[in-house]
Amino acid sequence: MGTKNSQKSRGSNSPKHIEKEASEYYKLKTKAVEDLVTADESNSPEVSDEELKKYGGKRRKRIADWVKIVFIKAWFPGAACYFFIWGLSAYVRSQLDLAFILGIAMGIITDLLTNNCIRFFERSEGDFDEWMMIPEKRFSSYFLNIFYAFILVFFVFTLYQFLNMVLIQITGETEEMPLGVGPILFGLFYMGFDMLFLKMKKVFSSMVNDAKEKLKQEAGEGKH
Repeated sequence: MGTKNSQKSRGSNSPKHIEKEASEYYKLKTKAVEDLVTADESNSPEVSDEELKKYGGKRRKRIADWVKIVFIKAWFPGAACYFFIWGLSAYVRSQLDLAFILGIAMGIITDLLTNNCIRFFERSEGDFDEWMMIPEKRFSSYFLNIFYAFILVFFVFTLYQFLNMVLIQITGETEEMPLGVGPILFGLFYMGFDMLFLKMKKVFSSMVNDAKEKLKQEAGEGKH
C-alpha cells in the first residue's frame, strides 16, 4: 500500500507530469486571453443594465459629441475676445487694428487648439472632419485658418454694426453704441457664422460630387 502511494507521489512530481500540467495551464491562460481579445457582441454573454450600472460599466448620462464641439467653437472665440478685444482696447484704439489682431489670433487658436480639441473626441481618424473648415494637418493649413478667421471676424463685426444700427433706430441713442463687443456674444456669433459656412461647404461639396457622378454616368452611357 505504501509502495503504491509512494509511486503515485513520485509520478505526480515527475518532470513529465509537471511539464504536462504547465502546458495545460498555459493553454488555458492563452485561450482566456484570446477570448478576451476577440470578444464582441456576438460571443459575449448578455449583461443587464443594472449590473453595468453597479460596476460603472454604463454611464447614466453622456454628453453628445456635437454639444462638446459647439461649446469648444464658442468658448475659444469668447476667450480670444476677452484677452485681445477687452485686454488691448486700452492700448489699441482703432477697431480695425483690433479686428486684425483678433483675426490672426483666432487663426492660430483654431489651427493649434480648436481643431486639435475636436480631433481629441474622434473615435477614429477623420470622424469629425465635417466640423472643421480646413481639416487637413499641413503647413499651409496654418495660413488658411488665419485667412478663414479674418472672414469670420469680418462677418461678426459687420453683424455688430448692423445690430447697433437697428438698436439706434429703435432707441434713438447716438452717443454710444448700444451693443458692445463682449466675450459671450462674440463667441456665439463667431460659432454661428462658422457653422453657417461649414453647412455651405457641405452643401457645395455634395453638389460637386453629384455633378461628377452625373458626368461619369453620362460618359458611361455614351460609350455604350
